[in-house]
Amino acid sequence: MFSIQNILTITLTLFLVIDILGSVPVIISVKRNTGALNPLMIVSFSGLLMIAFSLIGSSLLELLGIQVKSFAIAGAVVLLLLALEMILGATIFKSEGEEKSGNIVPIAFPILAGVGTLTTIISLRTTFTIADLLIGILINLLVIYVVLRSMDWLERKLGNQTLTVMKKFFGIILLALAVQMFMNNL
Repeated sequence: MFSIQNILTITLTLFLVIDILGSVPVIISVKRNTGALNPLMIVSFSGLLMIAFSLIGSSLLELLGIQVKSFAIAGAVVLLLLALEMILGATIFKSEGEEKSGNIVPIAFPILAGVGTLTTIISLRTTFTIADLLIGILINLLVIYVVLRSMDWLERKLGNQTLTVMKKFFGIILLALAVQMFMNNL
């Protein structure tokens, strides 16, 4: 049935890959450029992607004729643009018109439910039961929701100067990650 050990392994693996705590400066940066966050929409979309990939991810990519490596390169390009925005202070991801996307792009995808997360889910699916995997995903989604709901508080507590330094630092880390993802999958 359910294995607490497997659920714990899945939960911790996804927590490290998703890295919601390390993404706080990135999310605050996007929030400042696009307006208020919609945590429920972000978590719902991220969750939909994660659950869909746990059920049909590799089959879907295969059906579309997309290699996992091509999917990874596409995600790397989006992360590269986000990193450049953070480092240079340019605005690439912004709200379009009156309607706000709820920050589905780039927060829900590719930051939270990005290529690393989705390929990790496909990989975990080969080792663990679907029930354990879904529980691990749901636990991570709950943590993500709590962090996103706390974003205003985190922004106030960290202060502008700390956030600016963190944004530049994590922008360089994100840029390096995007380049590495691109090179690994080229």
